[in-house]
Amino acid sequence: MLPTILDLSSLRAAYQSGLTPLDAIEEVISRRAASRDAAIFITPVPDEELRTAAKALMARAPEANSLPLWGIPFAVKDNIDAAGLPTTAACPAYAYRPEIDSTVVARLKAAGAIIIGKTNLDQFATGLNGTRSPYGAPRSVFDAAYISGGSSSGSAVTVASGLAAFALGTDTAGSGRVPAAFNNLVGIKPTPGLLPNTGAVPACKSVDCITIFAATVSDGVAIRKVAEGFDAADAFSRRARPANLPVSGLRIGVLTDAEREFFGDKEMEALYDQAIERARALGATIVPFDYAPFREAAALLYDGPWVAERLAAVETFLATNAADFDPTVRGIIEGAKGKTAVEAFNGRYRLEELRRKTEAEWEKADVLLLPTAPTTYTVADMLANPVVLNGRLGRYTNFVNLLDCAAIAVPAGFGKGGLPGGVTVIAPAFTDDALAPLADALHRAASSGMGIDRQAAIPEASRVMPGDDGFIEIAVVGAHLTGMPLNHELAGAGGRLVKTCRTSGDYRLFVLPNTTPPKPGLLREPGHKGQGLEVEVWALPADAFGRFVQKIPAPLGIGKLTLEDGSSVSGFVCEAHAVKGAEEITALGGWRNYISAKLAS
Repeated sequence: MLPTILDLSSLRAAYQSGLTPLDAIEEVISRRAASRDAAIFITPVPDEELRTAAKALMARAPEANSLPLWGIPFAVKDNIDAAGLPTTAACPAYAYRPEIDSTVVARLKAAGAIIIGKTNLDQFATGLNGTRSPYGAPRSVFDAAYISGGSSSGSAVTVASGLAAFALGTDTAGSGRVPAAFNNLVGIKPTPGLLPNTGAVPACKSVDCITIFAATVSDGVAIRKVAEGFDAADAFSRRARPANLPVSGLRIGVLTDAEREFFGDKEMEALYDQAIERARALGATIVPFDYAPFREAAALLYDGPWVAERLAAVETFLATNAADFDPTVRGIIEGAKGKTAVEAFNGRYRLEELRRKTEAEWEKADVLLLPTAPTTYTVADMLANPVVLNGRLGRYTNFVNLLDCAAIAVPAGFGKGGLPGGVTVIAPAFTDDALAPLADALHRAASSGMGIDRQAAIPEASRVMPGDDGFIEIAVVGAHLTGMPLNHELAGAGGRLVKTCRTSGDYRLFVLPNTTPPKPGLLREPGHKGQGLEVEVWALPADAFGRFVQKIPAPLGIGKLTLEDGSSVSGFVCEAHAVKGAEEITALGGWRNYISAKLAS
C-alpha cells in the first residue's frame, strides 16, 4: 500500500520490501483514472505504455533501487521535450513531436525514473495562475474553486494529488514556486543555468530555469542533482560553483513594514509572520532589509524590455497564428512589439543599477525569507481580471532569476479558510545545496504535511542535515577591520563578516612600532581586569584561510582568543617581546577608537 503522497523515501522503502515498479505504475494508473481534475495532463502516457516502461526498467536494472531514481514516477511540464510525446506549450497549433528527450528528461530517465505524462501550463509559460490554457485550468488540490498557480500548474497538481513523486516545471517569474505554495509542496528553483534548458520551449531564454516540484526538500535536491550539469548545447548552461552559507549565526532578511503587501490577505500575512518566528526559533538572526530595489528589479520582467524575449521566442509563430493564442498571453507578448533596442539597453543598465543597490542589502543578510505569493484567487476572479491579479502573484518572485539567485519554496501552513501558503528562501547564485537544510527545517517546523495530505509526517530519512560550510572563522583586531587598510585581504578572498564583538577582559592592546600600515599587538594577560577589546570575527573559505595565515608577518601570529561570551576563536596575537616599550592603548577599547583619536588630534 503506497502512501497518499509518493515521496522518494517511502517508495524506496516499498521497493526494498518487494514492491516492483510495475506495482507502483498500476497504482499510478488507478489514481490517474480516479482523479477529478481533468485539466492536469495535456498528454498522459497511455496505460499500456506505462506498464511497458516499468517492465523495461526491471529488465534493465532488476535489483531494487539499483539506480538513483529506480521506478520513480514523474511528470513533465508540456514545454519540455520528452521523446515520442507532443510538446504543445499549451497551444495545439504549435505542437510538435520531438524525437529525442530534453537533456534533463534524458538524465532522469537514465537514472530510472518513469515519465507518466506531459502536464498543463499557462500557454507559453506566460502567467503565474494556471488559467491560460485551452486544455482547461488545473485547480488547487484543496479547493477546486481556487487557482493552482502557474505557469507550471499541472506539474504541481500532479505531485500534490499523489499521481507522481516529482514533476518538472519551468520558472521565469515564479512558475516553479507559486504553484508549490498553492498546493503545499516544495519548489526547487535552481541557480539559472544549473539545469540545462536544452529541449525546453523558451519564455525568456536568458532567465528561464527548469524546476522541480517534490514532496520534500530532500527529494527535490536529490532529483536536481541527477538533472543538473553543464550542457554545451545550451548557450546559457553554467558549470556549478557551489557557494556556502553560515552553518551558525545565519542572518535571515525579512520584509520591513513599508514593503509588506498582501493585498488585504491577513491569513497569508499571518503565515509569513509564523515562518519568521520558526526561523528565529531555529537560531537564525532576523534582519529587516529594504526590498525596494528587488521589487523594482522584479517590475522589469514584465514592465521593462524583457517582455521582448517572450516575443523573440515565438515571433515567427505569432506572425502566422495569432488567433491560436490565449487572448491574455497574446496581449502580453504583442506588447513587446513596440520595444526598441534603446529600451533594451536602458533596461539592462537599470537592472545593473538595481543589482548594485541590492548588494548593500546582501551585506545585511545571508538569506532572504519572503512570501512565495502574497495572496491567492479563485479561478473566476482570475478570469475576470487576469493581468492585474496575476501581477500581484509575482510581487516576491519576479526578481529572483533576473538577479541570479537560487531559491527553494516550502509550505508555511494553512489559513483558517483551509488554503495553504508558502515562503521562499533565497540566496545568491550556487547556494542551492547550502539553502537546503534551512528550507527543510522550515518545512518540518510548519507541520503542514505534504501535498494534499496535511497530516503526513515528513520522513525522518529525508531530513537534510547542515554540513560544514568549509569556512574558518578568524578574529581581527587592527588593520583588517572593516574600513581599515588591509580589510580587502579578507573581503577580496571571499570572506564574510560574521559579527563584531569584544574579547574577554584579560587582553591588552599596544601600537606596534615601525609597521606599515600601522598595526596593533594583542596580548593576553591572565588576571588583567579590563573591559575587553573590539574585534571582528570573519569567516574565510578554507583555502583562503591558509593563504591568509601564511602571509602574516612576525611578530604577529594566529592563536586562540577568548571572547566576552566565553567562546573561543582563532585570531591575531602578538609575541610579547615586540611590545616592550610600545604605546598601550587598552583603555581606548580597540584599534578603531585609537585611529579615530589619532586623526582627531
